[in-house]
Amino acid sequence: MASTRRLAAILAADVAGYSRLMGADEEGTHKRLRAYHRELIDPKIAEHHGRIVKTTGDGLLAEFASVVDAVRCAAEVQRGMIDREPELPDEQRIRFRIGINLGDVIVDGDDIFGDGVNVAARLEALAEPGGICVSGMVHDQIRDKLPYRFADRGEQNVKNIARSVRVYALRPEAIAELPATVAPFVTTPRQSTNRNAIAAAAVAAVRIAFGGAWWLWPATKSSQTPAVAGTTSIAQPLVAPRLSIVVLPFANLSNDPDQQYFADGITEDLTTDLSRIAGMFVISRNSAFTYRNKPVNTKEIGRELGVRYVLEGSVQRSGNQVRVTAQLIDAETGAHLWAERFDRDTGDLFALQDEKTRRIAITLNVELLNRETARPAGNPDAFDYILRGRAAEAKGGARENIAVAIGLFERALALDPRSVEAESRLARALVRRGLFAVPEAERADFERTEALINQALTAAPQYPLAHVAKAELFRAQRRCEDAIPEFEMALAADRNLVGSLVSLAQCKFLTGGSDEESIHLVEQAIRLSPRDSFVAFRYFWIGFVHLLQSRTDEAIAWLEKARRADPRIAPPHYFLAGAYGLNGELDRAAAELAEAEKLTGSDRYSTIARVRANGDLNTPAVRDRFEGIFLAGLRKAGMPEE
Repeated sequence: MASTRRLAAILAADVAGYSRLMGADEEGTHKRLRAYHRELIDPKIAEHHGRIVKTTGDGLLAEFASVVDAVRCAAEVQRGMIDREPELPDEQRIRFRIGINLGDVIVDGDDIFGDGVNVAARLEALAEPGGICVSGMVHDQIRDKLPYRFADRGEQNVKNIARSVRVYALRPEAIAELPATVAPFVTTPRQSTNRNAIAAAAVAAVRIAFGGAWWLWPATKSSQTPAVAGTTSIAQPLVAPRLSIVVLPFANLSNDPDQQYFADGITEDLTTDLSRIAGMFVISRNSAFTYRNKPVNTKEIGRELGVRYVLEGSVQRSGNQVRVTAQLIDAETGAHLWAERFDRDTGDLFALQDEKTRRIAITLNVELLNRETARPAGNPDAFDYILRGRAAEAKGGARENIAVAIGLFERALALDPRSVEAESRLARALVRRGLFAVPEAERADFERTEALINQALTAAPQYPLAHVAKAELFRAQRRCEDAIPEFEMALAADRNLVGSLVSLAQCKFLTGGSDEESIHLVEQAIRLSPRDSFVAFRYFWIGFVHLLQSRTDEAIAWLEKARRADPRIAPPHYFLAGAYGLNGELDRAAAELAEAEKLTGSDRYSTIARVRANGDLNTPAVRDRFEGIFLAGLRKAGMPEE
């Protein structure tokens, strides 16, 4: 039978300490485990429209068409086990560990394979006895649909899985607070008016008739519920997750077939880079590569894999030139949403491949975000508000954009108070608002920021955005030495945080680092994301470094570029005022100074004394140049001392 693919919720379970239990009482343990399957587990899986794929010793693998059904089934099984064996000491009681993942699987006969299954097994191993661990994608799908208190355990590196997995845990203590569960009554199926329930009851009755002999069913065969007229097959595709994509193998258009390795490298690196984006569901490369050299029907691929977007592209190498093209396609409609071509001299092929994949991943992050926030949301959940807040931030650093983002992240956090992403993004936005505020408001924003960061890092110590928020708070408090390791930790987890690359360059410069290294790092960020809405700040930084090197003409060129890129932000105007003042162009200097004060909306930068006090760029490492060059230019522009 030919294999097929589909998106499924996969549940993996095993018995904690099974070898110890069997060693102490082999026959009794086996008998009890058999009874629990017969009385609780098998009926619960059937009740929630699941299918037992196979059982192996103490283990169980099942799949569900609905991730909500899978998680509800697991919670009810674990709650049901609490009330069993109350007379036995804890070390003798049977306790299950359960892991649940949402992913694409390869279906071969009655069995299922693939990374989706492997991740579920790894999640099971991370679960506590009596507890449940789910992947981040599962949590995104159920967090506003089920009343369970999952704890965010952050990114986890698991065996034989290339990328880290975001893990959420439902601990035994939280399960104990749930209402007691009752196994479905299966001996009189005519009591049910639902055809699916009748079919489930019939299967359970058959199992009981065979003495609950589930262990006699072959491990590689399915114990799937028999089809009943009018029932719905579990192979129905799930609704494609938001921000879900498959990267199809890039085509090698070069004359040399040996160049296929370069195209494959682009595909694999893109898959990895996209998977680092918060909330992104990316089909594994193993599944994506099964489409190599096959006619591409994006609608069919979208249905098979349960994704909203398909990325395809090509690589062509000729002499010393490499051209990479990529296009994003809506899997629902087949419409082409975005396309771009990247040309470059070969040089260092590894560095070239690295840069190309990062540029495409960073660009797609913005494109997909814009597409998803444009979709109507009749009843938005926390993730909708997070996406919309991210889109507001992506419009640039103007005060109005920050205000909109803060409001949206606040609504997300109100709907999901345990969302580490909402806490981290709100904290970062509050830091940015604080930089525009009067001192009293700045202190309030920074205090709230610190509390949010502590909450996020307590729940998920490795979460990169929480470390970014912490670093930006240190940066705003002029604690660049403390900010540097936080930025480095975030970039180690997600190299596509281009804004953090820029901030790291700034902090290194302000603590005595090389001027040229700082410019080089910011130029790299611009090259990786040339259309970024924050590019004006990056132009400004290069202009600032040139200005402190007394390269006034170069500084003016970059600062003018920053002003044109986003005329609503104040720093380029302030530093243009200083640069024009140094060049003796006093009318232009005065005009820039007036515009800067207007944009700031306060008098915190209205005198030399206030600029000196409030200037976060006025650090000990650059103070002499800051005072002798920039402040000297502001004096010539007409700024008073006091």
